[in-house]
Amino acid sequence: MKLEIYADVLCPWCYIGKRRLTTALAQHTGRDSIEIIWRGYELAPGEGRTSGPTAAEAMAGWWGEQAPARIARIRSLGAAEGLELNLHLARPVNTFDAHRLVKLAADRGRADQTLELLLHAYHTEGLNVADLQVLQRLGGEAGLNAGEVRAVLDGDDYADEVHADRRRATEHGVTGVPSLVIDGRPPVSGVLPVADLQALLRYDPTGSHGLPIKPDQPR
Repeated sequence: MKLEIYADVLCPWCYIGKRRLTTALAQHTGRDSIEIIWRGYELAPGEGRTSGPTAAEAMAGWWGEQAPARIARIRSLGAAEGLELNLHLARPVNTFDAHRLVKLAADRGRADQTLELLLHAYHTEGLNVADLQVLQRLGGEAGLNAGEVRAVLDGDDYADEVHADRRRATEHGVTGVPSLVIDGRPPVSGVLPVADLQALLRYDPTGSHGLPIKPDQPR
């Protein structure tokens, strides 16, 4: 099974979805037969490296008087997965270099660890994940070679791969994150409950295992 996960560091739902998927995979007997590929999907490609308003402030602009309840729900669902989502600290920035770092990590077998550190740095610590020094440190903590990380961040390595992910997302019909594409089938929500994710992982197109989950299933 080939599992492609479209995600962005800025998205709290991606952090929740990643934690749920980790739980589902840990309980899946066929884990070793699943190829996991993290695909970059920039939510705010127009953002710069300098942080501005917080995520909570941005959400207030989007949702108005509904913002406090929606923010509380995101934080509550995160807490249920053991996550501390500090939307009042997180400040949206450009994530292109963060995605390039994940690509390097994937080539070194450290993509999951690197993405986990990026998500924690942004959503919990409120760090600037566009800052090259922050990315350098996180790459080291993920077990990547410091020289390789520095070379990637100082150049344009993996830029084409990040752009290719966005084109691939369009081809697959991905319009938001987190989204899962399993063996090239239509995308589904990547923030499904663990039981539904387990059903997806058991799904056999011949009809012998599990049940498919509809793409529009609510969170």
